[in-house]
Amino acid sequence: MCGIVGYIGQQSAAAILVDGLRTLEYRGYDSAGVALLAGDGTFRITRASGKLINLQAKINLADPAPMGIGHTRWATHGRPTEENAHPHRSNDGKVVAVHNGIFENFLELRAELKAAGNTFITETDTECFPLMVSHLMGQGLTFGDAFRAAVGRMRGIYALACLHADDPDRILVARSGPPLVIGLGEGENFLASDVVPLLRHTRRVIYLEDSDLAEITRSGVQLFRLDGSAVERAIHTVPFDPVAAEKGGYKHFMQKEIFEQPQALSNTLLNRLPVDEDEPIPLELPFSDEQLRSFDRIVILACGTSWHAGLVGKFFLEQLARVGVDIDYASEYRYRDPVVPANSLAVGITQSGETADTLAALKEAASRGARTLVICNAQGSTATRQAEATLLTHAGPEIGVASTKAFTTQLSLLLLLALRIGEAKGTLDPKLRAELIQGLRELPAVLERLNALEPRIAKWAQDWREAKDFLYLARGPLYPIALEGALKLKEISYIHAEGYPAGEMKHGPIALIDRHLPIVALMPRDAHREKTLSNLQEAAARDGRILGLVTDGDDGLDHIAEDVIHLPKVHPWLAPILFVVPLQLLAYHIAVLRGCDVDQPRNLAKSVTVE
Repeated sequence: MCGIVGYIGQQSAAAILVDGLRTLEYRGYDSAGVALLAGDGTFRITRASGKLINLQAKINLADPAPMGIGHTRWATHGRPTEENAHPHRSNDGKVVAVHNGIFENFLELRAELKAAGNTFITETDTECFPLMVSHLMGQGLTFGDAFRAAVGRMRGIYALACLHADDPDRILVARSGPPLVIGLGEGENFLASDVVPLLRHTRRVIYLEDSDLAEITRSGVQLFRLDGSAVERAIHTVPFDPVAAEKGGYKHFMQKEIFEQPQALSNTLLNRLPVDEDEPIPLELPFSDEQLRSFDRIVILACGTSWHAGLVGKFFLEQLARVGVDIDYASEYRYRDPVVPANSLAVGITQSGETADTLAALKEAASRGARTLVICNAQGSTATRQAEATLLTHAGPEIGVASTKAFTTQLSLLLLLALRIGEAKGTLDPKLRAELIQGLRELPAVLERLNALEPRIAKWAQDWREAKDFLYLARGPLYPIALEGALKLKEISYIHAEGYPAGEMKHGPIALIDRHLPIVALMPRDAHREKTLSNLQEAAARDGRILGLVTDGDDGLDHIAEDVIHLPKVHPWLAPILFVVPLQLLAYHIAVLRGCDVDQPRNLAKSVTVE
């Protein structure tokens, strides 16, 4: 949520900032603004509520000002109005700031600043910051010292960028929680909440750590801590191609990313499948076989779609590695005084690597003695730096708010992790291991074959676009896929949907079934097939309208379903990765037909960096 961009150099800053904000639209926002610092020491601030196009209509993209900061806001304190949009300024107009996150002590700060004679014109917590910097400068501090002192007064989580009209040669920034990345150029430097806005200009970046502050000038970057002591951070070269962040001819990023899944899966599996039968799964974990054997409890910590991946991972790990697994909503974990047994491994799953709840839960688990591993798509993100071990999905940029390729690549890594721990523990049947490794090798090609099913899925969408509710049913490792399918539909089409284990249907949801309720049924040919079929016959007897996804050659639903789509045969343990793709397409096509904003659904954000 929220996005920050900054530029200092010789070029016109306006176009660079607006283009950078455009690439951050996927994060979710409700207003946007830009502050440009001209050579005469005056600010030109432009803000607008709603989409970025409203800001573009008001700003002069040819403005020659060579320095500025921009922001897309997702409302936390105050309504999503132009008045509350960033950047915010001090009463004298000299200090301007943008902010991601939340100042938890803003009421205390407002009272103090009001008592000192300051006037607030917005409802936001952010306005406290430029007012505090100005207030401290009024007490004799320099801009740099006042900035550091003001940062020290803020409690909560924040990413900050700040300018002063009388100090036109630097941008001051600070990070505690939400990400900030500095892009290094020649005679110019850049700032953003994510690497994507930087890719048009540079691949050389510095990821700020928690409690880092930085001074960005045209000629370089200096990093320091709150006490003013210097600090050094590594310079990373970003592998993403900026073209990969564009739509490439697709109508929406989500559609593009659904169809990128075969390639994304190939990238995830690259160099992670053994060449020889006797070779262990090459996951490059920092844990020895002895350490892997010692783990007798795993806790998976995640939110949203990543939590659904973790539910599937529980099946993988318990069945293949024979280790007990708990899965927790990261947002709940640290508030329930969790019991962390000795020899525990905490696995965090986060697409962005910046999900505040997941980061806090991992930190809590580590403080109680757990070893930590993160499955993530963002190299250099906070999660990858915080955890002992990282498994990168290598899915490439995922711009659509509703996660697709990040989910399927997370599933593949969870399966590989289960295989690797199973190898170390000696719990893995060699024949099953060989079947799964071969199945993974073939899976990207199998996913490619799903493209031909899109017209059938689009027909389902056309038939059921006006439905008020959906029910998704499955059993075993497919029931989390039913949950994920329901979540996708809710996220982007705004239709109420529920996912359930099919065996639980008669414990409540069966009361909802009538001839108006579409039931999306997932029934691969696996150990749960007969039970699933029995549950679906109960639904059909109550006039439920069943839309079935089954394994090729299975005619078990033909006599009771409205329609049945046959998916290619894969090993049953790989079915979750296969069966989720039609559900992503169904949600996508229904949302398009309903005229929804597919890539930026209302009220949602791509990277949830506040609790």
